[in-house]
Amino acid sequence: MHGYKGTILKINLTDKSTELVQIPKDWYEKFIGGEGFAAKIIYDSLKPGIDPLDDENILVLSTGPLTGTRAPCSGRLCIGFKSPLSGTIGMTNIGGFIAPMIKKAGYDSIVITGKSKTPTYVYIKNSEVEFKDAKNLWGLDTEETEKQIRAEVNNDKVRILEIGPAGENLVRYSAIITDAHRAAGRGGSGAVMGSKNLKAIACFGSSKLEVFDHDAMKQYSKKARQELDDEDFIREQLKPFGTPTFADAINATGALPTRNWQRTTYDVMDKIGYKAYHKILKVKPNPCYGCPIACGRHTEILEGEYKGESGGGPEFETVGAFGSKCYVDDLNQIAKANYICNRMGLDTISTGQTIATAMEWYEKNIIDKNDTDGLELEFGNSKAMIKMVEKIALRDGFGDILAEGSYKAAKKIGNNAIKYVMHVKGMEIASCGVRASKGEALSHMISPRGACHLRPFASTIDALGYIEPELGINEKPSPIEDSNKAWVKPLMELSMLTNLLGVCLFASITLAVKGKTWTELYNATTGKKATLKEMLKCSERVLNLERLFNAREGFDRKDDTLPERLTKEPAPDGLGKGQVVKIDIMLDEFYEAMDWNLKTGLPTERKLEELDLLELVSTETN
Repeated sequence: MHGYKGTILKINLTDKSTELVQIPKDWYEKFIGGEGFAAKIIYDSLKPGIDPLDDENILVLSTGPLTGTRAPCSGRLCIGFKSPLSGTIGMTNIGGFIAPMIKKAGYDSIVITGKSKTPTYVYIKNSEVEFKDAKNLWGLDTEETEKQIRAEVNNDKVRILEIGPAGENLVRYSAIITDAHRAAGRGGSGAVMGSKNLKAIACFGSSKLEVFDHDAMKQYSKKARQELDDEDFIREQLKPFGTPTFADAINATGALPTRNWQRTTYDVMDKIGYKAYHKILKVKPNPCYGCPIACGRHTEILEGEYKGESGGGPEFETVGAFGSKCYVDDLNQIAKANYICNRMGLDTISTGQTIATAMEWYEKNIIDKNDTDGLELEFGNSKAMIKMVEKIALRDGFGDILAEGSYKAAKKIGNNAIKYVMHVKGMEIASCGVRASKGEALSHMISPRGACHLRPFASTIDALGYIEPELGINEKPSPIEDSNKAWVKPLMELSMLTNLLGVCLFASITLAVKGKTWTELYNATTGKKATLKEMLKCSERVLNLERLFNAREGFDRKDDTLPERLTKEPAPDGLGKGQVVKIDIMLDEFYEAMDWNLKTGLPTERKLEELDLLELVSTETN
C-alpha cells in the first residue's frame, strides 16, 4: 500500500529471533499509523499489572504514512511502552533522521520483546537483522556509542537509537537518544531499553518510499510549507530563534514556572531569554529530516569553565527546567546540564523538575546536606544542580533516590515531601504553567502518559490567542476561566493526528499547517479520499484506546488531577495572579464533550461502540 511498507518487524531479544508480521488491513483505516499502531500493539500485547522494567514489557517503534515523504517535518518516530515512571501507557516522540531510515529498511513498526542475557545492540540493514555484542559499549555515553557503532558496522549513513548510562542504570525518566542529542524523553523509554540489556538499535535502509500521487504530493507539500511561512510566530520567532523563543512568550503570559512553581514569572529573562541565548552561546540551526523550520539548535559555550563544550540544545523546556524552575540565571550552566543529559541519556524535563523539587525540599528543611551527599542544593546553586544531574544518571548517593522520579522519591523521603512534587500520574510537569492557561491545565490532567504540555499545547488557544475555525474554535476563550474548555477536544485530536501521520507537532503547534492540508497530504500519499473529520475520528479512537489501557491499569478520574499548589494556592504573580485551577468544573465539561462517564472518567459504552472499540473491551470481560 502506498505510504506504508505493510510490515511489522518483531525482535525477540531472549532467543535472538525475528519475525515479520503483516499489518492487519483494518488498522490502516482505524489507526492510520505512528502512535495509532503503537497504541494498538501495546494494548493487545501487554497483560495488566506487569512491571514496566520486567522483560514482559515491550518497546514499539512506529512510523506514520507521511514519514520520510516530501511532506514537511516528516521525520518523526513514535516510541511506545508501559512507562516505568508513571505506570501508564508510555508514548514519546523523537525527531532526527531515524524514522525515515526505519521505513526505508522496510518496516512501519518494530516491536522489541524479551531480554538479552548480556548487553546487545541490534543492527538492521534492510531485511537483515544482526544481534551484536555490546559489552564494550556498556557504560559509554550516547556520543561515544554512536561513534563506535558506526565504526563497527562500517557505515556512516546508519542511524542509531541508543541509551546512555542513565538507561543502563534504569533511571525511571531516562531517554532514548538519536543523533547524539535528539531525545525520546518522556516516561522512561531509556529504562525499558536498559532493562532489556539493549544498548542500541542501528538501522540502515535503502528502499524507496512510494506515494500514490506525486503531483498532488508536490502541490500540498508546497502548500504546507507556505502555511508555515505565512504564520507570524513561526516565520519571525521559531525559525530564526528556535524553541528558546517560547521562554519569553510563556513568561509574558504568566505561565513560566519559577522556583519549583512558587512563582509564575521569571524576573531575569534578560539573562536566559532567546536574545541572551543567541548572544551568550554560539548557536546554529539544527533541523530534523525534511524540516523547513529548523527549530532545534546546536550550541557551544564560549566562555568560562565549560568553554568549548558543545551539543544539541538546550531547547525551551530545558531552559525552563534548569533555568527558571531551579532559579538559575547562567545560560552556560544551563547548557552544561543539558549536555550532560544528552550524553547520559536523561529527559531534561523530568531531571530539571526533580532537582527543582529537591531544592524546595532543601529550602523547607525536609532534607539537608547529610541527605544530599554534602551538596548545598539551594535554588540558584548551578554547581550543585550540575553535580546532581551526574549523580542521578549514575544512581550515586542521593541521585539514586531522585532517579526514581520526584513522586516516588517523595514517598521514600516522607516528612510531607509529597506536597512539593509537581506531577500528574507520577510524571513531572513541564515548563508550561496552568493557572494562567486553564486549557493547559486540562491538557496536563487528561494526558494518558501523565503530565504533558503537548497533548495538546492548549496555551496556543487561550494564552497565546490563536483560533482555528476548521476545528470549531472561532474565538479566543478566556485563559483564566475554568469552564468553556470543550475546545481542547478537537485541538487534542489534531495534535494526535500529527503523531499518527509521522510528522512534527511543531508544524501545527501554532496552527500553521492546517488539518485539511495534512489530510490532503495523507490522501496524496496513500490514494485514500479521507476527510479531516474522518482523520480526527481516528485520533479520537486512539485517544480512547490509550484511555482504556490506563483504565486496565487502575487509572480513572481520581488520577486526572493536579498538585495542590495549583488547585489551592493562588498564583502570586503574572497574568493569572490570584487564580487556582478548579478541577471538577473542567473535568465535567471535558468528559461530557468526550462522552466519558462523569464519575469514572472512562469512555461510555456508546462512545466505544461509535469508535468500534466495544468488541475489544467486551472480549476482555467475557
